[in-house]
Amino acid sequence: MFIGHFGVGMGLKKTAPAISLGTLFIAVQLLDLIWPTFLLLHIENVIIHPELSGNRILEFKSYPYTHSLIGALGWSVLFGGIYLLVKKNARNAFILGAAVFSHWALDFFVHFGDLPLLPTNNSTHVGLGLWGSPMVEIIIEIIIFVTGMVLYLRTVQFKNTLGKVVFGVLIALFVLVQLSSTWGPAPASETALAWSAQFQWLFVLLAYWADRNTKQVA
Repeated sequence: MFIGHFGVGMGLKKTAPAISLGTLFIAVQLLDLIWPTFLLLHIENVIIHPELSGNRILEFKSYPYTHSLIGALGWSVLFGGIYLLVKKNARNAFILGAAVFSHWALDFFVHFGDLPLLPTNNSTHVGLGLWGSPMVEIIIEIIIFVTGMVLYLRTVQFKNTLGKVVFGVLIALFVLVQLSSTWGPAPASETALAWSAQFQWLFVLLAYWADRNTKQVA
């Protein structure tokens, strides 16, 4: 699950038009934005299987703090709480907290039973394993992404050509990264994977940039 998470972020703009698309992207992808740094710090780890293909290349050996159920709930409360303190908007804070947790919820459907419930080594792990049916999973993910994009474009109006161009670049990058992650070669190492995953912050920056060049549809 990759573009599906960002699809949720775009779709939530309809529900909370006052929240920047960049902030929504941070929320829905927060667990995966933190995860690469945790890999670099050796707090969590992943095993790479270059002999395999598709979604089986990565074996998520340990990520109790970013991807456990309790961890996801904690990050949700933290992110929503910070927004509430800064913006004093309880409704939007709740939406952002739910957006953070949506990441774990979507991962639950696709992961191969590797999501821990508790941030402990002996926790029960869950996941429905939709990755085992890659065509079904990618179709569902495309539906979520396209639906979110349509909802976003129905919620905002671009004020200038720059906004349209930046948003177009953003969508093109999503497609390229999705194709690369699905059919591209395995990462050379855990460290290489962690650094490449930091590329996701570019999506956040582009989302803020594009959204600044929009106005809400009346």
